Amino acid sequence: MLSKTALKRIRQWLESDFDLASRREVQRLLDAGEEAELEDRFAFDLEFGTGGLRGVMAAGTNRMNTYTVARATQGLADYIHGQRVRRPSAVVAYDSRHHSREFARTTAEVFAANGIRVFLFRQLRPTPLLSFAVRHFGAAAGVIITSSHNPKQYNGYKCCWSDGAQVVPPHDIGIIRQVRRIASLRQIRRMDFARALRLGRIKLIGAEVDRAYLRAIRPLSLHPEIIRSAGRDLKIVYTPLHGTGGTMVPKALRDWGFRRVTLVPSQARPDGDFPTVESPNPEDPAAMAEALAVARRADADLVLASDPDGDRLGVAVRIARGRYRMLTGNQVGVLLADYLCREMKAVGTLPDNALIVTTIVSTDLIERVGAHYGVAVEEVLTGFKWICERIRANEERRARGKPWRSFIFGTEESYGYLVGTVARDKDSVIASCVCAEMAAVARSCGKTLVQELDEIEMRHGVFLEEGQSIFHPGVEGAAVIKRIMDSLRKNPPRRIGGLPVVRVGDVLRGLWRPLSDGRGGSPRRSGRIALPKSDVLIFELADGGKVIARPSGTEPKIKFYFNLCECAGVPFTSRAQLEKARRALAEKMQRIKADFVREAEARGK
Repeated sequence: MLSKTALKRIRQWLESDFDLASRREVQRLLDAGEEAELEDRFAFDLEFGTGGLRGVMAAGTNRMNTYTVARATQGLADYIHGQRVRRPSAVVAYDSRHHSREFARTTAEVFAANGIRVFLFRQLRPTPLLSFAVRHFGAAAGVIITSSHNPKQYNGYKCCWSDGAQVVPPHDIGIIRQVRRIASLRQIRRMDFARALRLGRIKLIGAEVDRAYLRAIRPLSLHPEIIRSAGRDLKIVYTPLHGTGGTMVPKALRDWGFRRVTLVPSQARPDGDFPTVESPNPEDPAAMAEALAVARRADADLVLASDPDGDRLGVAVRIARGRYRMLTGNQVGVLLADYLCREMKAVGTLPDNALIVTTIVSTDLIERVGAHYGVAVEEVLTGFKWICERIRANEERRARGKPWRSFIFGTEESYGYLVGTVARDKDSVIASCVCAEMAAVARSCGKTLVQELDEIEMRHGVFLEEGQSIFHPGVEGAAVIKRIMDSLRKNPPRRIGGLPVVRVGDVLRGLWRPLSDGRGGSPRRSGRIALPKSDVLIFELADGGKVIARPSGTEPKIKFYFNLCECAGVPFTSRAQLEKARRALAEKMQRIKADFVREAEARGK
C-alpha cells in the first residue's frame, strides 16, 4: 500500500512536463504493481548531505535524476544569492558516468535561469580541475556530477565553494536548508540550454583551463633536472579506469618531462559501464589487475591508477622483474610527506612555518616524519574538505596579520593527496606527477620507493593500518549501526585484543575520557578534542595504537580503522629487526581486529 506522500509525489511526477522518459518509467512501475519500489523511490527525498547528493540513477524523488539535480541546483542558487555575491558565477564539470553530461547541462540551465553565469566544461574533466577552475574564474561555487568510485548504477552531485574546496560549515548547512525548501517542480527555474548559450549565460570551457592548470602545477616540480636525466627513461603505466583522469594525467606527466608513459588500452576510454572492473576503485587490488599486466609486459617501473573522477590515486612499484608491490594510501602519503620535506629542505623551498594536514584515521607515521623535519602536522576529521579547510583558515589568518602556517601537503588514508594549493581537493593529476618525480629521484640514488619506505620505518618504527566495514542496509540496518555506536560510547571496551584501552575520544561530545582497567593500563589525562562534532569514537591503546569507529556518511555501513605501531628499539639497526617488528605487528593486528569486530557485532544485536 502506497503512502499518501508517495501517491502525491507520483501524481506530481506524472503530471509534470519535466522528463518524458522518467514519466514513462514511473508509469511502467505503476502498471506492474511495483508498490514497494515506488514507495522507496517517492516516499522520501534523496538527502542532500554536507557534500551534495549521491544515489542510484532512476526516476523518483529518492533517486539521482534530472529532477533531484535541478532541485539541488535551485537550492544552491538560492543560497548563493542569499550571500549577496555580486555578479555570481559557477563552474560545472562532469565525469564519465551515465547521465553525467545530461545532469551537468541541467545544472547549468538552472543556474542560468537564476541569473548565475555558468562556465561549463565542454567535455568530462576530473574533480581537481573543477576545483582549480572555480578559483581561476573567481566563481562563487562549483559543481561536478560524479559518484567518485561507486558502482556504475550510482551518480552524484558534489559542490564546492568559492575557494574551490568542498563546502564546510556554515555554507554546507545553509545550502542544505535551501535545498529542503524546494518541495515541487514549480519552485525550480530553468532556462533552455541553447537560449542560455546565445545569451552568454552559459560559456563552454576546456583547453584554455587545461593549459592554465598545467602552467600552475609545473612549479611544484622540485627536481626537473633529475627528470631530464634519470626520469626521462622511467617507465610508467597509467590507467584512468574508464574515467576522467585520462584527460589530464598523461598531459601533465609529459609536461613534467616523463616520456615513457603507457596507457592501459582497455581502460583508456571513458565508459560509465566500467566494463573491465567490478569496482572502479584503485583501492581495490582487482581494479589494478590490467594495469599490472601491462606493466609486466613493459617492465615498467611505476604503475598509477586514478578513480573515475580523477581525485584518488593508486600506486604500485616494481620490486623485481615481473613483480610489483601495491602501496596503501597511508604508505604513499608517508612517502610523499618525507619526499616533500626532505627535498624542499634540500633545494631551499621548505617554509619555516610549513604545514602538513592529515586525518584522524590516517597513519600516525606522518607525525613522526613531520617532527623529523621540523614540520607541523595537524589532524582533522575524515574527508578531504577538512584538510582544505585548514588551507583556507591559514590564508584568512595571514590576511588578518595573525600567526599562520604554509600548507605544503595534505593526505588521507583513502588514496587522497594534495601537494601545494593549486587545487583545493585531492588531486590525482598532481599526485601522479610528484610520485613519478619521487620515483625518478629514488632511481637516481639506486633505490626504489619500497626501499625508501623501509628506510623511513627503520628510522621511525613500523606502522600498520587496516580497515574493516560492517554493512547493515535498510532501516533496520541503520538501527543496528546506531546501537553499536551507542553501546561503544556508553560502555567502551576496557581491553581490545588483550591490550588495555587507556583513553577514549568522543568527537561528538568533543571530549577525551581516561580509562584504567587495573591490569597494566595507565590512564591518560582527559581533555577537549579540538575538532568539529562528528559521530566518531577513538580508542587509544596502551602501546600507542588506536582503534576508531564511525558510521559512513554515504553508505549503509559502520567503518572501523585499526592504526598500530611497533617502535621499541627505534631506530632499528638491522633489516632483521625491522622484519621481526613487522611480523609481530601483523600478528597483533589480526588479534585486535578480530576481537573488536566480534564485540561490535555482538553489541548491535
